[in-house]
Amino acid sequence: QVQLVESGGGLVQAGGSLRLSCAASGSIFSIDSMGWYRQAPGKERELVAAVTSGGTANYADSVKGRFTVSRDNVKNTVSLQMDSLKPEDTAVYYCNARIATSWRRRFGEYWGQGTQVTVSS
Repeated sequence: QVQLVESGGGLVQAGGSLRLSCAASGSIFSIDSMGWYRQAPGKERELVAAVTSGGTANYADSVKGRFTVSRDNVKNTVSLQMDSLKPEDTAVYYCNARIATSWRRRFGEYWGQGTQVTVSS
């Protein structure tokens, strides 16, 4: 079955940078969108950034101008370059992808296990 594995989380100071990466593997026929969500303690999971199959990127207003999402359709990966990090960016970040496992199947939602990003002030 499909797996999404994240890497790149960690602890950084405010104003610093991190780059998150996510690799999809397994029974993949086609991938629609790929992106990143995050969830802070006591808050709901929210969209951070995503890339459509056509290459259009969408961002949460809170990260526009600071984060950049990119996608490699050959490697089935999506990355999130995070610059000018703020303490309020602290959260668990989850990779997300809509994937079809065969030509007969609908796209389904798949999630990574999450990676912790902590920004200190």
